[in-house]
Amino acid sequence: MSDALMEVLSGIDRLEGAEVSARATSYWDASPMEAEAIYLPRSTADVSRILAACNDAGRKVVVHGGRTGCADGVASNAGDIVLSLEKMNAIEEIDPIGHVAVVEAGVILETLQDAVADAGLFLPMDLGARGSCTIGGNIATNAGGVNVIRYGMMRNLVLGLEVVLPDGRVLSSMKRMLKDNAGYDLKQLFIGSEGTLGVVTRAIVKLEPAVSQRETALAALSSYADVTALLSLAKARLGAALTSFELMWGDYYRAVCDGLGLRAPLDRAHPFYVLIETEANAQGANSEAFMALLEEAMTSSVVKDGVIAQSEQERREIWRIRDDFEPILREKPVYLFDVSMPVTDMDGYIDKVRRALTVLADDAVLHVFGHIGDGNLHLFAHPGKGAAAAPERRRAVEECVYEPLRHIEGSVSAEHGIGREKKEWLSVSRSEDEIAMMKMLKKSIDPNNILNPGVVFDL
Repeated sequence: MSDALMEVLSGIDRLEGAEVSARATSYWDASPMEAEAIYLPRSTADVSRILAACNDAGRKVVVHGGRTGCADGVASNAGDIVLSLEKMNAIEEIDPIGHVAVVEAGVILETLQDAVADAGLFLPMDLGARGSCTIGGNIATNAGGVNVIRYGMMRNLVLGLEVVLPDGRVLSSMKRMLKDNAGYDLKQLFIGSEGTLGVVTRAIVKLEPAVSQRETALAALSSYADVTALLSLAKARLGAALTSFELMWGDYYRAVCDGLGLRAPLDRAHPFYVLIETEANAQGANSEAFMALLEEAMTSSVVKDGVIAQSEQERREIWRIRDDFEPILREKPVYLFDVSMPVTDMDGYIDKVRRALTVLADDAVLHVFGHIGDGNLHLFAHPGKGAAAAPERRRAVEECVYEPLRHIEGSVSAEHGIGREKKEWLSVSRSEDEIAMMKMLKKSIDPNNILNPGVVFDL
């Protein structure tokens, strides 16, 4: 690093040499991190100094949150500057009247969830990486998670935002109002931009009243037509109380239960399993409607078997089957995909992907689960031992997964973003004009292309 740059950034914590390589590249990549230095700002002013100096010097900056993203968006090279928000982790305020929290970008999601709960409120954002991911990362990737069907994506929870632009200018719109139509809503440019347009440093997020009761059930179904029938019935009978409708294909259910040594709550032989959950702010508010829904579904044979959690422990055990896919990752290689499409197309889409993978190798395996209530599927593809060697193997599997999406107006990324991993496939989900507009925005805001270069697309 040049002496001039070090002098400009003196006083800001940084790691170099062995301290950098002692860190893993990401949650998914255990290889040693590569970077010339990792800067650890403690304030928006520090971030502004770092970006202004790097922009003037033409240095590339890779932004780090919790490094749990699934699209290869945090990898850096030996000559890069890494900017980690980990020390900007203050919860500045929890407002019980306005139902908002004011936080710095490095706050861990679970930490904020717990703090909000202690204040008698509820943060709707929730996902499996809650113990590691950060609020800034959730905003930068427009995270989804398990409660989208009721509360929407992270975009729906952000009221105010503070962002540092690539040249160091601070764009601060820390507003607490739900209604604010005073010109363009500029914060939307940065939510989901994957750190390519600016660095989120602070945010104001919406909170909800504390949840006092949850009803959770696991249902077994014999066909995808029954799954969609149950979804329609659940939306009609439960309305806004319905927070989760998670679908697991039978092979996923069996692989997780067997791999974790769990006592499966339902027989393993069914083709589909659905986890349904509701939330209420008053004890007993949803119990009667929830029970009536399950009785109606069982009576009409839409649901073949089911179990209702009778305690928080039983609820956690049901959710563990949905959340803990570690056994599927044991056999290497396995590729994770995050796609979305109309619910009516899901069954046919999965059949096409299975057939395409079988053409690659007879022993190819596909495990599938998803937030079907909001049209999102997660696929774990093991290409089989007879498949071609990597990276050709990876490319062949991607083609099996992504190409069928073109014909059903699906997306190659429902909630994980594009990163570097999916940029070749961006055209499946975005037109040439849309991609051109994205590039125009990037060139306008970051003309020197210093922020997360190569993420989403190449310039």
